[in-house]
Amino acid sequence: MAFTDDIWTRTGELRRAIDALPFNRELAAGTLSRERFRFYMLQDKLYLDQYARALTLAAGKAPDLAATEKFAGSAMGALKVERALHGTFLERFGVSAAELAAALPSPSCLAYTNFLLATAHQESWPVLVAAILPCFWIYHDVGTRIAQGSAAGNFYQAWIDTYASPDFARSVEEVIAITDMAAERAGADERERMAAAFIRSAQYEWLFWDSAYRMEAWPVGS
Repeated sequence: MAFTDDIWTRTGELRRAIDALPFNRELAAGTLSRERFRFYMLQDKLYLDQYARALTLAAGKAPDLAATEKFAGSAMGALKVERALHGTFLERFGVSAAELAAALPSPSCLAYTNFLLATAHQESWPVLVAAILPCFWIYHDVGTRIAQGSAAGNFYQAWIDTYASPDFARSVEEVIAITDMAAERAGADERERMAAAFIRSAQYEWLFWDSAYRMEAWPVGS
């Protein structure tokens, strides 16, 4: 069994929990409060800034030019999404440049990005690829499922369409293929570290959406 098939099965319960989160259920219905989505978009902007750095580091560590090209392109794509999708929504929500510049990552956002960057600096290429994959794969999975049941005239349709799109699906498939190739070359211990990294990132995906719904804040000193 391919590594990604195995880890996708192993995280089935967690992925179902992600689908069941109030944030995703209400986004699909179009009833998610604008305030919560505004908070999410600000945090997602901060997340993608750091995710692009992790992708750039993955490009630098890649063992072949094809993988280097893929992750370097994905880093640029993350920034492009930020400017397009995020820019549109943040403008609609009246987020000023000053507010954007002053925004701080929530505890969950900071923990997730720190995990990815620490993995990029301290772990092997296969483990880093496994840590990066959930953001691609789970977003596409969630976006596709939401698209199938999205309410007509959904205010959040642009977000849904981005992650349910064929272009994003192709990108996900490419990263899955790279991850499987990395796993094939890895030893048993490294494959277990890959699995642990994938699961941890998937858990952070749950935390990120849940924290956005709760509009998570630092308890003191913020």
